[in-house]
Amino acid sequence: MPLYEHVFLARQDLSQAQVDALAQNATQIIEDNEGKVTKTETWGLKTLAYKIQKNRKAHYVMLNIEAPAGVVAELERQTRVNEDVIRFLTIRVDELETEPSVQMRKTERSDRKGGRDGGRGRDRDERN
Repeated sequence: MPLYEHVFLARQDLSQAQVDALAQNATQIIEDNEGKVTKTETWGLKTLAYKIQKNRKAHYVMLNIEAPAGVVAELERQTRVNEDVIRFLTIRVDELETEPSVQMRKTERSDRKGGRDGGRGRDRDERN
């Protein structure tokens, strides 16, 4: 069965519970049409490179999907109709990642370091 990664951006004014409901709705669409979601990652609220439909930020969610092409077409059709989703992208991949994605590893690394200054606790003036 073909493998896909589906990423969608939800409006910034949605709560995390509403974003989780959108991801659950997408999962339900896939499972109702004999597909399978192997992994769901919520990347959180991130700043966009440019405004999209008056939104400066968006909630990012990624789904790893194992499903026939018709299922993906139905998922994209219903996502296009949903006004809470401002952008989406589905790509076919050769294999799905079993580890956390790069976005998830990036947030773990910054949490471990303690922020932007690498945990050193110095501000810009002290370094010069």
